[in-house]
Amino acid sequence: MGPGGPGFGGPGFGGPGGPPPFPPMFGMFGPGGPGGPGGPGGFRRRRRMGRGDVRAAILLLLAEEPRNGYQVIQELEARSEGLWRPSPGSVYPAFQMLADEGFVRGESKDGGTLYELTDAGRAHVEENREALGSPWQQAGAGFPPGMIEVGKSLAQVAHAAKQVMQAGTEAQVAEAGKVLAETRRSLYRILAEDAPADE
Repeated sequence: MGPGGPGFGGPGFGGPGGPPPFPPMFGMFGPGGPGGPGGPGGFRRRRRMGRGDVRAAILLLLAEEPRNGYQVIQELEARSEGLWRPSPGSVYPAFQMLADEGFVRGESKDGGTLYELTDAGRAHVEENREALGSPWQQAGAGFPPGMIEVGKSLAQVAHAAKQVMQAGTEAQVAEAGKVLAETRRSLYRILAEDAPADE
């Protein structure tokens, strides 16, 4: 059962009958991307989220309640205010690793897989809660405050656009496309303007 398939919530997220997965909100700040490590205008001190962060986040979220992979992704994006949306390709292997360790188990439900902590997993979380921390709170480390605010707005706009695509009429989707195209042009106009002098 691969990433984006039934194990990640089935239809509605890259599964049969659903729209393709929505791109990560902060992909532009990933390695090699504009504003990301190795990319133009990048911030070298930005803390990169790794596999250990995904693992810790899954354990902490499952300690609250059972979730499927897509729900984990959504919750991490929400708690990080759009700054961190791990891909299915990073979440699914983390589930498998935790299952191999005996910390989680999956149960088929409604065409997908619902994961929960085992007794061993719950004990592991309780014993290591301080070390596990709150990985979603670290997602913005290294970003200037202004960039974080732009990222949050980007996530909100992307969410609104997704809702229009899923529930809007053909005319509404077309109108949304025009709004986004004008927004893109406006952003490039900002870059074309002379930067204001520092006060």
